[in-house]
Amino acid sequence: MLPPPFHNALVLTGPTGSGKSALALELAEALHAEIVALDSMTLFRGMDIGTAKPSLAERSRVPHHLIDVLDPWESASVAWWLSQAGDVCRALEGRGKRALFVGGTPLYLKALLHGLFDGPPADLQLRQRLDAEAEQSGVVALHQRLATVDATSAARLHPNDVRRVVRALEVWELTGKPLSAWQTQWPAAAVAAETAPRILYLDLPRAALYARIEARVEAMFAAGLVEEVQALLELPRPWSREATQALGYKQILAYLAGTATLAEVKTEIATRTRQFAKRQLTWFRHLPGCHPATKELTQVLWKPTI
Repeated sequence: MLPPPFHNALVLTGPTGSGKSALALELAEALHAEIVALDSMTLFRGMDIGTAKPSLAERSRVPHHLIDVLDPWESASVAWWLSQAGDVCRALEGRGKRALFVGGTPLYLKALLHGLFDGPPADLQLRQRLDAEAEQSGVVALHQRLATVDATSAARLHPNDVRRVVRALEVWELTGKPLSAWQTQWPAAAVAAETAPRILYLDLPRAALYARIEARVEAMFAAGLVEEVQALLELPRPWSREATQALGYKQILAYLAGTATLAEVKTEIATRTRQFAKRQLTWFRHLPGCHPATKELTQVLWKPTI
């Protein structure tokens, strides 16, 4: 069972492009549930196509929460999301509804299951210095510096994941203790073994998943992804660091700046999406309490009587 206030919730996760959103609509209707986005990028208004955000029609079919709650220049931490998700679950329970968490952000899922470690608060000045170092020396150099003080975190983080590399170095500089050591202090898994598991991830054959990703990238461009990024560039304020991490948007910026062709950008987005899906699956397979399932098995396990 999940810890309060999430004890009545269900979680449907899986790699990007695996079909979570469409399946979630069917499940939510059958389970008398409302959907809570387990996604760090669908939080942002205006970032619709590139994040595969549920459409307005889908959101009218089943109520969705924690979507379109921030402007692209605002920031959201894992702690902020967890607090907001707790508020949503309490409100749903008060209305006799169940929360169905849907999305593929691994850190949000881990926080949902186990809470957050008691690390130091953010130091804005230190973060700005580390961000500047990444700009000047390159992300690989910053990642290599992390490896010298926290090899465990460095092995887990990709050099391009600047936000989390910076956070790991920030924790080290503020405490003299690696982030990975702090994270071992998280409570043991709060998810007990159950006859019908409450946390499922969609597990597709690799070839089928990659074919879906290729088709999804093409569909995003056809739907106007380039125009969406152009519109975001015209906003009155620059994007937050969190928003700029959204997969695909950085590549479109390169195309709009004239440093990459459209064909190159499509190829890179598809490649990075496949890599991201592979990392997501690694997370889910090693996360206690998270069980693989197919679409059909999910519908069997989560009968309305659960």
